[in-house]
Amino acid sequence: MTRRTALSALALALSLSFAPALRSFSAGAQELPLRLPVKADSIRFLVIGDTGTGDSGQYETASVIIKYREKFPFTFALMLGDNMYGSERPQDFLNKFERPYKKLLDDKVEFDAALGNHDDPNQIYYKPFNLGGKRYRTFKKGDVRFFALDSNYLDPEQLQWLEKELQSSGSDWKIAYFHHPMYSSAYHGPTIEVRNALEPLFQKYNVDVVFAGHEHVYERIYPQKGIYYFVQGGSAKLRANDVKRSAQTAAAFDTDRSFMLVEISGDEMFFQTISRKGATVDSGVVPRRKVRTDLQRSAEAGGSAPAKAAPATK
Repeated sequence: MTRRTALSALALALSLSFAPALRSFSAGAQELPLRLPVKADSIRFLVIGDTGTGDSGQYETASVIIKYREKFPFTFALMLGDNMYGSERPQDFLNKFERPYKKLLDDKVEFDAALGNHDDPNQIYYKPFNLGGKRYRTFKKGDVRFFALDSNYLDPEQLQWLEKELQSSGSDWKIAYFHHPMYSSAYHGPTIEVRNALEPLFQKYNVDVVFAGHEHVYERIYPQKGIYYFVQGGSAKLRANDVKRSAQTAAAFDTDRSFMLVEISGDEMFFQTISRKGATVDSGVVPRRKVRTDLQRSAEAGGSAPAKAAPATK
């Protein structure tokens, strides 16, 4: 393979695939397209952020999530912070979390929360959020290691813990999630102090993907220093028409609430972002970082590119 051909293969591998739906199913009178492969033994999860309003927007979005789960049976959900707005009495946890997601909770879907700036720190003791009395934690699903961080206070103790856990992780995939985005083109913009604290560690230890909330929109950022960033803070709150698209913006949605469905199989992470009304607003495939790195090295050396790094054909 020539150097030029290898570089072309690299460019293809780093691109995202946007293709017609693999399948669709009806939910009432509405047709809901599914763009995820639902492969055997894949890791499937939901991503939601800034959810705890208890208003109609949250309940309507939750209803669409539940309908999608009929064809995409995810087993856990990442919560990106601001899990509760306003008071946090027992009835608030009921109205702002347990009722809208009752069907998921009844089906034993595991909710794995991170803390946001509107969250009472005592949420770490609320069992359905699975924080286990800690502000940050790590857990593993198959070959995927997740790191739930507290971006409200990235103290030295948390950063030392994170480096130790990243260094000792033998997982193929490393995914971090927390509240404040390191990259954003919306109202708050990037949280520079969080970026300065975390980006060197994420680069050093080959983190693949980062999810954050805080901005009440959806935004996908072009890879930054080899890492894919997603902002999903519009699962109940909405700041309409808020994204000021920049050179870093790969895709954005800021006219309604939304959520993400994610599937990891082998060296590929498939994702689909869906609105409150069931419309697909973004989708694609992310290759695992090590595969992308190996492909780049092969391209630079003028060798052949590993075929598995290419985006899936849909």
